[in-house]
Amino acid sequence: MRRAGRVVAEVLALVEGEIRPGVTTGHLDRIAEAHIRSAGATPSFKGYPGINPRRPFPASICISIDDEIVHGIPGERVIRAGQVVSIDAGAIVDGWHGDAARTFFVGEPPAEVARLIETTRAAMMAGIAAALPGNHIEDISAAVEDVALPHGYGIVRQFVGHGIGTQMHEEPQVPNYRTGRKGRKLEPGLCLAIEPMFTMGAYQAHVLADDWTVSTVDGSLAAHFEHSIAVTEHGPEILTAI
Repeated sequence: MRRAGRVVAEVLALVEGEIRPGVTTGHLDRIAEAHIRSAGATPSFKGYPGINPRRPFPASICISIDDEIVHGIPGERVIRAGQVVSIDAGAIVDGWHGDAARTFFVGEPPAEVARLIETTRAAMMAGIAAALPGNHIEDISAAVEDVALPHGYGIVRQFVGHGIGTQMHEEPQVPNYRTGRKGRKLEPGLCLAIEPMFTMGAYQAHVLADDWTVSTVDGSLAAHFEHSIAVTEHGPEILTAI
């Protein structure tokens, strides 16, 4: 999983360097897939089944813009200055998955947008810090929620973090808000994808007509960060960092 995670980290760094006005989302997807395959890995997302079995995910990375939260499909759309761009990438190496996401701003972000992006990243890191052996899933959820609440951000509930290993999505689920249930006890060897998704408005989301793209119901901006981590005897280890 460390090898798969490193490939994912490299993809996010590569794509970050290519995000600029005038570039299409399809171009970003093509360079991401080329890197994944050149590293001896396979894209986790391409062909992944969705809510419509006749429409598996057609690309190698997800690119979600502005009010889109997750699962945006790359294509001919041109990136413009002033947009929020979230990139989610996954790779498989020898049957093991890595999964991570980052949110970027094209240009110099307004203070409130920069705050949303940074707070979402900080919430992810707080959740990771809570992934200690002996803790429970609810400790991660509480840590993420506590970062969002002072800012009044919407915490997306429809989509949550998850276990990861030989499948991209495994149990347990990792909500980004308190559920009132302790959930699974964290033990060394457990691998999780911790991924807060915050909005500047309502937390409710809906799936668009393409059967994949998830957007805020009120058109508010969204941010998404994710790392795959392993719980170890000495604390959490981030697997999707260079």
